[in-house]
Amino acid sequence: MNMTNNRRRAWLIALASTASALLLSSCALQPAAPVVTATTRSAEVRVITSGAFTEAYKMLVPLFEKDSGHKVISNYGASMGNASDSIPSRLARNEPVDVLIMAGPALDDLIKQGKVMPGSRVDLVRSSIGFAVKSGAPKPDISTLATLKQTLLDAKSIAYSASASGVYYSTVLVQKLGIADQVLPKSKRILSERVGTIVARGDAELGLQQVSELVPIAGIDYIGPLPDEVQQNTFFSAGIVVGAKEPEAARAMIKYFTSAAAAPTIAKTGLEPVTAK
Repeated sequence: MNMTNNRRRAWLIALASTASALLLSSCALQPAAPVVTATTRSAEVRVITSGAFTEAYKMLVPLFEKDSGHKVISNYGASMGNASDSIPSRLARNEPVDVLIMAGPALDDLIKQGKVMPGSRVDLVRSSIGFAVKSGAPKPDISTLATLKQTLLDAKSIAYSASASGVYYSTVLVQKLGIADQVLPKSKRILSERVGTIVARGDAELGLQQVSELVPIAGIDYIGPLPDEVQQNTFFSAGIVVGAKEPEAARAMIKYFTSAAAAPTIAKTGLEPVTAK
């Protein structure tokens, strides 16, 4: 009886050992569990862009969205001034935003104010200033300082923007030409609307703004840029707002806007692209 029990116990132990060995062997033969890695998360990037970059921006955003999988929420406003939709006014209302695209000097002011991350400024384009008249109207000569001066003196009315180009016109250009007292009284500062639209409606005989903001407007004829001696080329730049919810997606978008792939589209809108080195 004891012999039988001992044999049975030995057999059970052997059986258990065999089962354990088979289980371990089976586990060893199973493929390792896949390592789960985080994939790129689709983000919503909130942007406010000023007028000079608007046309290029509208063309580039769908391409960036397709390429990156991110979604861009867009708003528009002037780089300067106190209009309700200007970038400074929007920031004062604490509107949610990740990226600002605006005149470089104005962006630098926001960096100094602690509203835009230091070191985040990236120049996107260089923009020049030009003039336009209503479609079909005579095109005055602005090719030299003398002809530009005479054109401004002869114009019945002049429209200029409330942002970078308009600030230059009203505080620098006409003073350099020595005609501020004669032309500023008949000049109108335009808020929250394109200067070209004002000219197209016939509300101003002559309009001055960034070339890229004049070229796309229907109903006007672009005359040309300011003469080199008084031209002001302005960098329009991107910066990431302090407290941005999507800083990485914002950086990806800015990088795309300075890529070689984006340059031809930008150039079509009357801007000089600044391609990342």
